[in-house]
Amino acid sequence: MVKLHYLKNQRYNKLKSQCEKDERLFVDTEFPADDKSLFFSRAPPESVEWKRPKDISAPNPPSLFVDGFSRHDITQGKLGNCWFVASCSTLALEPSLLEKVIPDIKKQEWDPDDVGKYQGIFKFRFWRQGEWTEVVIDDLLPTIGGQLVYIHSSEKNEFWGALVEKAYAKLNGSYEALEAGNISDALVDFTGGVCESINLNDANYNEDEERRLAFFNNMQKAMSDRSLVGASISVNVT
Repeated sequence: MVKLHYLKNQRYNKLKSQCEKDERLFVDTEFPADDKSLFFSRAPPESVEWKRPKDISAPNPPSLFVDGFSRHDITQGKLGNCWFVASCSTLALEPSLLEKVIPDIKKQEWDPDDVGKYQGIFKFRFWRQGEWTEVVIDDLLPTIGGQLVYIHSSEKNEFWGALVEKAYAKLNGSYEALEAGNISDALVDFTGGVCESINLNDANYNEDEERRLAFFNNMQKAMSDRSLVGASISVNVT
């Protein structure tokens, strides 16, 4: 049985049961729908309205996934977290790992045949300091003009990317804390695995054909072993 740490000591089952008893949707006071959850060093550049998925996707009902999941599902929004978006897309290549981050996927999915199961509460898990940490969130998401501000899907009623992003923002303190990170950091947090980062410029692969061939062979082996592999480029601003 997996030993869990509960962020803010919030227990999903207990909170969901209380919402069901009170006949209300969950509102997370530990990560409130206000500007402090967005930025810690500055005010948001635009006025943000927090909305539930059902109010964003109308008239279509919301879903965690539309026609399954793939690396093409999600797109970066108005936040410098392309590294996190790339990590989520990479994670979507391996269903068994995605289901660790989003536990009980089928039970958490919106059920059109049993709308009473929906309480506006979701749970996600990330690997932190040697243990899995469960993060509970409400599904109030930042919007401008009725559109999601940050991660969004090509399908207007698909929300797994936006909700994972919110849970990771809560784990790190704010959405702003997700700016300028590394793919390797998120992949470790998603899997509990060990990551190796290689800088192709520092390793002088451009000048050494033998090293390039060895690197290519290592990449082939990693892919055959179903390892998660990501890549990024650095932009020189002059």
